[in-house]
Amino acid sequence: MAQCDQCGRHEDLPYQCRRCGQTFCAEHRLPENHDCPGLNEWDDPDGVFDSGFDDSVVTDDDDGGVFDSLTATGGVAAYFRGNVAYLVLGLMWVTFALEWATIVLSGIGILPSGSFEFLFVIQSDHLLRAWTWVTSVFAHSPVSFFHIVGNSIVIYFFGPLVEKYVGSKKFAALFIASGVIAGLGHMGAHLVLVQMRMASGSVGALGASGAAFAILGVLTVLNPSLKIYLYFLLPVPIWLFTGAFALLSVVFFVDSSVAQAAGQGNVAHFAHLAGLAVGLAYGAYVSGQRNVPDQLTFGGGGRGPGGPGGPGGRF
Repeated sequence: MAQCDQCGRHEDLPYQCRRCGQTFCAEHRLPENHDCPGLNEWDDPDGVFDSGFDDSVVTDDDDGGVFDSLTATGGVAAYFRGNVAYLVLGLMWVTFALEWATIVLSGIGILPSGSFEFLFVIQSDHLLRAWTWVTSVFAHSPVSFFHIVGNSIVIYFFGPLVEKYVGSKKFAALFIASGVIAGLGHMGAHLVLVQMRMASGSVGALGASGAAFAILGVLTVLNPSLKIYLYFLLPVPIWLFTGAFALLSVVFFVDSSVAQAAGQGNVAHFAHLAGLAVGLAYGAYVSGQRNVPDQLTFGGGGRGPGGPGGPGGRF
């Protein structure tokens, strides 16, 4: 028995929208009855009735043929519609492989020393390396496999729910924006602490935990009673799940000695909080558009979306 993505009603004979791929009951099966993201294409005959084949033929009079063939319905980009969460996961693991390739090539002298930090780590003393604002979101600690695995679990289980709710483009924007804000927020918090003489030196950070916390924040606002079955056995409402990790992040950020004692001293805890704040704000902004499921099985690790610490602070 399927569940309507709009009203949550259980249906023996559900309808699947060919425009957005979601499942609906008879009442909400029409695109106009479930705020289908594909509605904005109905006024464009090419987006509804044309396969895109003709657009792929570039002529002298067609300046945008290639671009249109990639982005229109039936184009290459259509394969990622509804699957951006999984695309993000793939990019994370590709980046992880590139990190190790960079480390190996630096070790044998093909790449200069410091290439890893130059390419993948956002650093408080090198904030003008703007590319690291984004690459650090997809990069993870090469010395702790759990770092990328922990974030992958959260994004795999929760990401598609948020993407289905807000749409693929907005999910991609949320993921990147929250990750960037989390990284810059952590850098800013450290610089403030340095000015207050409560910290010294420079810090670096990498990881998708800020974006993962943003995803959790969105779901916490949309459906706080959403049940997560930890290890497929223990039912926990998502507000408690998210709140517990947020509280730990606050405690660890405020008292570094407690974080060190818990083995979390090298984690960018403020990045977690910044990402969560973005998710909560965005969840409040989009709430009420459609329903989300009431429960979810989640068998991830028990140390949180960000995992343990990393070089200069993983998040």
